[in-house]
Amino acid sequence: MGGWRVGGVDALIGETTREHSDLDLVVLLDQVNVVRTTLKQAGFVHVLRDWLPTALAVADATGREIDLHPITATAGGGGDQLLPDGDRFHYPAPVAGSIGGHEVRCVDAVTQVQCHGGYDLTEKDRLDMARLRARTGVALPDDYLGTSSGL
Repeated sequence: MGGWRVGGVDALIGETTREHSDLDLVVLLDQVNVVRTTLKQAGFVHVLRDWLPTALAVADATGREIDLHPITATAGGGGDQLLPDGDRFHYPAPVAGSIGGHEVRCVDAVTQVQCHGGYDLTEKDRLDMARLRARTGVALPDDYLGTSSGL
């Protein structure tokens, strides 16, 4: 979804636009323990938020953060994430993106927009969405309009 140096939006537009504070990973719920063990071995031992089965955020000693978004697989290659209120958020099958000339799998543009909602957007969020719209043509909600980012 997003990341330290390159975010999910950056992968979709094919260029690095800014550094990111964390890396968001969509993982299969039944693989969370394997992923968690692997991350611990890589130094991600500080648990920032344990909201399983909804989410898990960990950090290493340098402050790098990884947010896990566990999903249960659905037909077509996507998956559903259980939300705290009992609802589910659906991730469609990943799409191709590019980071440093390397193809990566990432969340599609429409889902990126959905994930940038439900909270007060920062200027960097608005800029990310403006770049995404400019590159992909994805529609943005009305509340993204009229900001200093030129939307």
